[in-house]
Amino acid sequence: MEPCDPNRFAIALPIGRDAPGMRTVLPCKTDWRELMADKSLTVSTNSFFKERFLFLLVSLMGMMVLSQMLEELISLRILMDIFLTLVFISSIYAVSSKKSVIFIASALALPMLIYLWVPHIKRIPLLALTGNLFGILFMAFIVFLILSFIFKERDVSANIIYASIVTYLLLALMFAFTFAVIENLQPGSFSVPHQIVDEGRALFSYYSFVTITTLGYGDITPIKGAARAFSMLEAVVGQIYLVVLVARLVGINIAQTMNKEK
Repeated sequence: MEPCDPNRFAIALPIGRDAPGMRTVLPCKTDWRELMADKSLTVSTNSFFKERFLFLLVSLMGMMVLSQMLEELISLRILMDIFLTLVFISSIYAVSSKKSVIFIASALALPMLIYLWVPHIKRIPLLALTGNLFGILFMAFIVFLILSFIFKERDVSANIIYASIVTYLLLALMFAFTFAVIENLQPGSFSVPHQIVDEGRALFSYYSFVTITTLGYGDITPIKGAARAFSMLEAVVGQIYLVVLVARLVGINIAQTMNKEK
């Protein structure tokens, strides 16, 4: 029997005497501990990564709900900035399958994050326009990557459902940045009640989510051409997305069921 080999983990457990030519190698105790630790870390990492769209969904729901509910306790602008930062970080994590993707997403997110936090210290002209433009590019990039992931999958899983939901919500955020750019370039593009004029990003986020769902309360109204055009575009894109995606998910689910019955 050979001594403990620290570089090998395969062992042959003999019954009685070793068979001719069989080499029995006993693993070191430290090797087993290292192996189990590596396996545990791999399983934990894979499980954490599988829930990446769920983390993004939680961040988006927090931005939509908690930031509005807690506005009386904490400044709404700060709350929106905190949740938007979480959304940007969790979005990058959700698509972090390749280093090149992480680099591009981070490069697009950085100007927007600067725009979120620098004004708390100092106002800089054109920073809002630049930040919102990069916000549009970032959201479009993330939506494209997640849609590519959804349409490559052949099984309907919880992760696919989470990805489908966050894509819809990210589309609304992308249009929110678009409306902010329009208002920045053409002030007065929207008719807004005086009591909520100072809410900034929260205002266009609210308007965008109301528009993409075709709810339309009527408290905020697009007045100028560009504002009306993109409002109509968002409503149409939102409905087309739901129809196409639901049809695809139902089709995949039917195919899954038929394959299991065979």
